[in-house]
Amino acid sequence: MPIHSLPNRREIVGQFARVAVLAAAGTRFLLQPSAAVAQDANFVTELMAPGALPDVVQGSKDAPVTIVEYASMTCTHCAKFHAETYPTLKSKYIDTGKVKLILREFPLDPLATAAFMLARAAGSDERRTALVDLLFDKQQEWAFVDKPIEALAGLVKQAGISQQQFEDTLKNKDLYDKVNQMRDRAGEKFGVDATPTFFINGKKVSGEMSVADLEKLIDPLVKS
Repeated sequence: MPIHSLPNRREIVGQFARVAVLAAAGTRFLLQPSAAVAQDANFVTELMAPGALPDVVQGSKDAPVTIVEYASMTCTHCAKFHAETYPTLKSKYIDTGKVKLILREFPLDPLATAAFMLARAAGSDERRTALVDLLFDKQQEWAFVDKPIEALAGLVKQAGISQQQFEDTLKNKDLYDKVNQMRDRAGEKFGVDATPTFFINGKKVSGEMSVADLEKLIDPLVKS
């Protein structure tokens, strides 16, 4: 039963409890992506075109490097990137105006979809980013536990999301559809089939990136 048709909290809990274990099983997308697309100007234009949900941009709009990251909130590799590499990306490149980062939804399971829905419902772009940060930081405490929905509800309360807002958000058909449209478009148009997947000025980079990997890719693009 899809999220948007769940009429009450009991059924919400049942739905997501069944998928918690699946989240740990891997990071491959379940649908087959389209054939690889050429990394040309038309591709970059399509990549940066508006999607079902507005992009949340971290960094200067005039930054010479744009990173688009497709992530899943239940992906352990995404959480590792967030914990080990993202701090350097933010301090060395985003905060200094060299890079702008766009994190887009690519949920691998219904639990990740729910987490993204809640992040979008948090309010402003800053609040969405803060809740994504929190969910990655605390991933083991809600994504891989016996009662993930209850754990998730408790965690997002720290971001000011009440129990009623939590339940209303998970039953929001329009938001549910848009999160999944973001995922489907990435698979069909850009060949995304795993998380994390990055596009750095249009160049596709799949899998985790260490700080050294990140610097090797970005430094040549920001040096004059």
